[in-house]
Order: sequence, then structure tokens, then C-alpha cells
Amino acid sequence: MLTGAVSIGAVSMGDDRPFYSRSFEPMPQAFALAALGRQLFSDPALSASGRIACATCHDPKHDFGPPNTESVQRGGADGRSFGVRAVPSLKYTQNTPPFTEHFVDDDGDDSVDQGPAGGRTWDGRSSSTHDQARLPLFSPFEMANRDAGAVLAKVRAGHGAQFRAVFGEKVFDDQVLAFKGVLMALEAYQQSPAEFYPYSSKYDAYLKHEASLSAQELRGLAAFNDPEKGNCARCHPSAKIKGALPQFTDFGFAAIGTPRNLGIPANRDRRYYDLGLCGPLRTDLQDRIEYCGLFRTPSLRNAARRPVFMHNGVFHSLGDVVRFYAERDTKPEKWYSRTADGRILKFDDLPAVYVANLDTQVPFDRRAGDAPAFSEQDIEDIVAFLRTLSDGYLPP
Repeated sequence: MLTGAVSIGAVSMGDDRPFYSRSFEPMPQAFALAALGRQLFSDPALSASGRIACATCHDPKHDFGPPNTESVQRGGADGRSFGVRAVPSLKYTQNTPPFTEHFVDDDGDDSVDQGPAGGRTWDGRSSSTHDQARLPLFSPFEMANRDAGAVLAKVRAGHGAQFRAVFGEKVFDDQVLAFKGVLMALEAYQQSPAEFYPYSSKYDAYLKHEASLSAQELRGLAAFNDPEKGNCARCHPSAKIKGALPQFTDFGFAAIGTPRNLGIPANRDRRYYDLGLCGPLRTDLQDRIEYCGLFRTPSLRNAARRPVFMHNGVFHSLGDVVRFYAERDTKPEKWYSRTADGRILKFDDLPAVYVANLDTQVPFDRRAGDAPAFSEQDIEDIVAFLRTLSDGYLPP
């Protein structure tokens, strides 16, 4: 049992004070914290199964996202249990604000309330990197530790010497403070610019006037930005903001009617729905029906290298994602399942009572049989542009 902790896998650290209000004296140096965090991030021994590290699902070789084409990754106490959501990338989250129901962008019209925004994970329930780092340690779908004491026992066994070198010889005497050290180390590692936000794509070089885009890439950028075509920049801003390179997310939430993925075992139960902001993994907004079906808008950086897309991993091709945006409403028969009598079950992963929450702005303002807002050529061009957002660009 943790000294002063209030619950197993506790969300609080034993009291209601802010995370950093009770910390180490002196505070460890950032480079030492990051080095320790890198080791913890890569250690599968920190999981209940001994098979799952943070890096297992957030693979550094795959932009800290999923390493394979599985829609959801396996984890749990046995290391074989399927999760319920696709693994998001941990890159370019350094500027993500804490979750708020009323986000006002101070760069534009301060009177415009964007609505819910911020937070990490697909439903924004973690408001900081250290809070997000806690979730997989205890999630029954991931590392599945019983409590913080179980995590610390493994840290002490595998990293005790380095942990003491960073936090002091008596760090394990106070288990609440020691567990805070685990989260601080993981947070410090995820603030390493060279690994998590290098801004090294071709598009970054283009914005810095160090590279040129091809004709197709420029057409794709134009279609991406065009409010009458892709209208992608509405949620994934592509321009510099106050001189800063873009994150390609507005940190907001949207319901776009992603098709149901029957490859997720939980979805074989027709009574089960993942409704994002209003549950089931997030519990504090369950009574807010206007939030049901809304999921966080991810950054599009490195999207061209992802093997799975959307919160449920239903798509495995970037071209299919862009094509779905064009054809969701014009060709629903192409994307959604059918009932036993052959009717198209449009929005088959969202109960009908929540359909009013769906995004209906361009390109989602069409009806079946209409021409899509953008063409097949536009789709190819947008995909070509999105490839310029991949890190590691080297000039010819």
C-alpha cells in the first residue's frame, strides 16, 4: 500500500495539491531525468506481463506510434489482450494545452469559443504529459500494474541505482514521492526536442525557405487549405502562428462518423460503443450528450508513415482516410456496413441519438449521389502534400 495514497493506481498523489507542489529538493537536472525516463520508457519489465514497455506501442522507430498494422495493440496482464483504441503518436504534443470545455484562441477572435479542446489521449482525459504517462502503467489494456507500489518494486529492481543517483539515496523511503519521480522522468524524456519535436520535415524546410515543394505538393497544400475543397486546415492549421511552425492540430475535438471496426474484439458486441469524450474510458463527461462521438484532432505530422488511422484504427492507408473525407456522405455505401435487409447503416459506430453531433461542414456537407467536395486528383495531391510532413527530410 502506498504511503498516503488514496487508491490503487491512484489518480491523485495522495492529496489534492498540484503535481509539482511537493517535489524533490534539490530538483534533479533535466538531462538526468530525461536519461532515466528513456530507460523506463523502453523497459518491458515495468509491465505486469513483463512484455510491454511504453516503447512497445509507442515505437521510437515509428514516430512513437504503433509499430505494426494491427488496429489496436495487445497488452494486459497476460500481454495478449486487445485494447480498444489505436495507439496515437507521442510526437508533437509538447504544446497541447490542458483539457477545457471552452477553448478561446488568443491569436484570433477572443469572442469565439471553439468548445472542448486540449488534453492528451483520444478523449483528452489527461491534461499533462506526466498524467498521461500514468495511464498505461495501470490500464488493463496496456501494462496492467496493480498499483503504484508494484511499479516501484520493478523500478527498484531494474533501475534502483540510477533512480537513487537522480533523486537521492532515500528516494524509495517515500513511495508517493518516488512514484512521482517515475512520472517526472517519463515526462522529461518526452520533452526531448530532437526525438519528440524536431521539426525536420520538408514542409518545415519549405516554411523556412530552405526547400521547394513540387507542383503536386503545392496543389495538395492548396486543396488542403481550400475551405471549399479539403477544408483540412480548419482543424489542422498549416500556417505559422506567431512565427511558430504549425502543429497541424487545433487541439480540438470532432465527430466525423468513422466506420465501425469489427477487427476490435470489443466491437463485436453491438451494445458497445466508444463515444470518445463521453465515455466509456473517460467518465467525468458521461452526462454531456453533446460530446458523444467526439475524439481529439491529432497532429498530421508524420501521418504518411502511420500504419493505422483514426481512433479505432479502421483505416490502414492515408489515401483511404482522405478519400473517406471526400466520400463519407456522397458514397456511404462504400464505407459503412449494411443491415440484414440490405439497408446502408450509415454512421454504424454511433448511436442514432448522437448523429446530431457529427461534423457537417465542408467536405461533410453533401448528400448521397452528389459530387464530392474534392476530386480523386485532389486526393492524390493532398496525400503527396501530407508526405512532406514526415520528419527526417534531407535536401537533395
